[in-house]
Amino acid sequence: MKKKNSIVGGAIMILVGIVFLLININPALAEKLNIGRQWPLVIVAVGLFFLMSALLGAPALAIPGMVVSGIGGILYYQNITGNWASWAYVWALIPGFSGLGMVLMGLLDKRKRKVLREGGRLILISLAMFVVFGAFFNGLGKIGELWPVLLIGAGIWMLFRNRLSLK
Repeated sequence: MKKKNSIVGGAIMILVGIVFLLININPALAEKLNIGRQWPLVIVAVGLFFLMSALLGAPALAIPGMVVSGIGGILYYQNITGNWASWAYVWALIPGFSGLGMVLMGLLDKRKRKVLREGGRLILISLAMFVVFGAFFNGLGKIGELWPVLLIGAGIWMLFRNRLSLK
């Protein structure tokens, strides 16, 4: 496994080195790439490194890979749009990134299939929190008017879930 990780790490370092070498040779390229606005992609790249390691034999690294990549994606969106206030509700996606990592880990490691269900639950909870908080903080526009329907639906689900498990 160490050999595979060193191949992925080495390939990433070579690619990053080539990009910076091209920028040193042609400074106008830095302006075209707008490196100052692209810094969150470094965080995404670190997460992708973890994901590549997970795919190459360390399935448990899928969870931090998804979390780091997801946070990098959020920061990239916020940096490009300037919508930093969205952090008031976007943070609710982080448990979902963990859930995605758990699902990927369960798919990659047959001994850990039981995490698939838990990962799916985390994803659903995360999406529900995102919608509710996004609606509450008026970040989701017209959908924001319907967040009470989600609460009603969740309450109905909880009532029926408990009734079905009693039988």
